[in-house]
Amino acid sequence: MATLFDAPAEDLIEATAEKLADELEQPDWAEFAKTGTARELPPEQEDFWALRGASLLRKVAVDGPVGVDRLSTAYGGAKKGSTRYRVRPHGKTSGSKKVIRTLLQQLDDAGYISTNEKRGREVTGPGRQLLDETAAEVIEDLDRPELERYA
Repeated sequence: MATLFDAPAEDLIEATAEKLADELEQPDWAEFAKTGTARELPPEQEDFWALRGASLLRKVAVDGPVGVDRLSTAYGGAKKGSTRYRVRPHGKTSGSKKVIRTLLQQLDDAGYISTNEKRGREVTGPGRQLLDETAAEVIEDLDRPELERYA
């Protein structure tokens, strides 16, 4: 049986986002909010909220238990320094914790992840099952010879 580690991450996230689109509700403020201080504009994708939710679910499954701070570091970017002097290299900045926290709460309400007070967020059985079933479907749809053994 295929697991979430067997499917390509990008394909798995897109397929999982289609399944999560009905369960995750984008807040009103999300269309105006940037996803981090390194960004200039809010996301332009129509299904951004479902894609980020699917990405978070996969990341919690792979790296979990994990907290909001570590996830915001993972979704951060390069901080552009002053272009006038260039005396030090660019640093890193974290992603929006509000977006991550809100999505984690919605995934928690849907029953896909759970909160452990001391360790962070972990994937539950239904969350792992959703990812594994979606990975099996993705692998079935792929037409790559190196993945034929999973079909």
